[in-house]
Amino acid sequence: MQILIVSATTAEIGPFLDKFPTADHLVTGVGIPAMVYHLTKRLQQIDYDLVILAGIAGAFSNNVELGEVVVVKNDCFADIGVKEKGNISSIFEMGLADADEFPFSMERICSTAELTGYRTVDAITINRISDEREYINQLIIKYNPEIESMEGAAFHYVCALEKVPFIQLRSISNYVGERNKANWKMKEAILALNTVLEKAVHHFSTNND
Repeated sequence: MQILIVSATTAEIGPFLDKFPTADHLVTGVGIPAMVYHLTKRLQQIDYDLVILAGIAGAFSNNVELGEVVVVKNDCFADIGVKEKGNISSIFEMGLADADEFPFSMERICSTAELTGYRTVDAITINRISDEREYINQLIIKYNPEIESMEGAAFHYVCALEKVPFIQLRSISNYVGERNKANWKMKEAILALNTVLEKAVHHFSTNND
């Protein structure tokens, strides 16, 4: 089974690559544009059976623990649209796109692969990380997300359009709005992420019927 490991940064999958240096992987760079360009280019060059995104993320609630690894069941672009008079409107609500036109379903893009044994979460992808409580609350009210990242929905978007099975793994390094990195659990999150990533690759490689 040909599996591609994708991450925004090398650090996020460093322990996995140290152990499996020949693993097929792609480091895209941070953010939506980098993910879209580099992942699209790779998927048009090689036919993969599965693509796994592994990265860290921020959680909106302490119901998700720091260092916990979760599986993203769906993701969406949360800040492509307009903020007007204190309200957020998506391009779908503005009538500029169809919320249910493939690969979207009610504005979201669902994962096409499953990994049991881990919490599944709803995620949002944003271009700008913020500590503004009012803005964070608006995102919570509008999307009811459990985690946020800067690439997830772009990953879902490209894989879905390229018709490649995909799954997104995220390990929680911090809580949304907490910008004091002394309170983050970056090292712990990365170690946990790579442990699960190794298990996931083994699982999919040995259960590819």
